[in-house]
Amino acid sequence: MKARPSKAPVIPSHPLFQPESDEIAWSGRFPLQLVRFRYSRSDGTPSALLTWELWRRGQGVVMLPYDPWTGRIALIEQFRLPALAAGEEPMMRECPAGLLEPSEDPAAAALRETEEETGFTPDRVEKIGQFMLMQGGSDELMHFYAGRARLPEPGLVGTRGLAEEGEETRVLVLPAEDAFSQLARGEIRNVTAALCLMWLQLNRERLNREWTAE
Repeated sequence: MKARPSKAPVIPSHPLFQPESDEIAWSGRFPLQLVRFRYSRSDGTPSALLTWELWRRGQGVVMLPYDPWTGRIALIEQFRLPALAAGEEPMMRECPAGLLEPSEDPAAAALRETEEETGFTPDRVEKIGQFMLMQGGSDELMHFYAGRARLPEPGLVGTRGLAEEGEETRVLVLPAEDAFSQLARGEIRNVTAALCLMWLQLNRERLNREWTAE
């Protein structure tokens, strides 16, 4: 009997969850489970029998590098096949992000991904929060951070990425106000960058005060 993928454990028990079956439909890098279940409705009765495909991506991290001394941020651009499949522009403007290694600390992972994808190493980190990206079909849980970093003059400052993974990220530095304007015009089209920038708009004054006091 084939062993169950470690990334696709059995769904945890819960008073609302009534499992019927749990099969592995695909056991690749990100396994796909086929789960048949009922859940308890608000009146206590069981729901109809449901069959859901559950994509097991696990946990990830995202970080927005911010320079409080100059008001600049760093973003990346990289090719995204799913964006193209959705009819979007495939060169997505994003924040540095990646997946957690087993038992890895999320803040440490965010620093690692930021250095790999931008070349910048934040010296102070603040957690923004943790949020699910696609709760209707995937278990992916993202840990969001902002990181203090001294950034160079605005513009395209080079390319990064792990060659062994076929990765290329174009590193951009721009004034935070420009990024806010891009977001308002609908030019930043992914939820991780959008949420980070919205958070920065709300917290920028405080960060400028706290992060430049040292």
